[in-house]
Amino acid sequence: MPDTTLADNLRFIRALISRPKNIGALLPSSPQLAAAIARQVDPRSGPVLEVGAGTGVISQALLDRGVPPENLILLEYDEDLAAHLAARFPQVTVIQGDAFDLEGTLGSRFNQPFGAIVSGLPLLNHPVARRKAFMDGVVKALTPGGPMIQFSYGTHAPVVPPPGHSVVRAAMVWANIPPARVWVYRKI
Repeated sequence: MPDTTLADNLRFIRALISRPKNIGALLPSSPQLAAAIARQVDPRSGPVLEVGAGTGVISQALLDRGVPPENLILLEYDEDLAAHLAARFPQVTVIQGDAFDLEGTLGSRFNQPFGAIVSGLPLLNHPVARRKAFMDGVVKALTPGGPMIQFSYGTHAPVVPPPGHSVVRAAMVWANIPPARVWVYRKI
């Protein structure tokens, strides 16, 4: 898995400066964090949605894990980052839009639930009610038992699991700036 390039770091920093609430770190996710997240996804589970795909570090790890490009959908709010993702991954579906309005953003483009949803959204930058609404939209879009994988820099899961769901810390990644935790939500 290639390391993040200087150009990706600069692209990420530009987005951080122009829209700090939408970016949750000083640098893109490390390859180690991306791999820890990708390990939580079964590549045979069907379509995988990555929200807040940024520069594509986790996207690349998902492809390296074996998720077929035609089964990977990247959702990115930032227009410049979405254009970068589309150029970097021409065989992957890239959508520029709002993950907090998942149903409205995806519309009728996808007629089956996702086998997994990976989130790089900086949920701790948002109020609890907004996080809860995001999670409610995510669980509606997942197959029964499909994981929602979220990383964060906080010591606790960034969202209380919805009723009938659980959350476990699947990994602690020290080789990331800052160190990150990988959380996996599932229907019980």
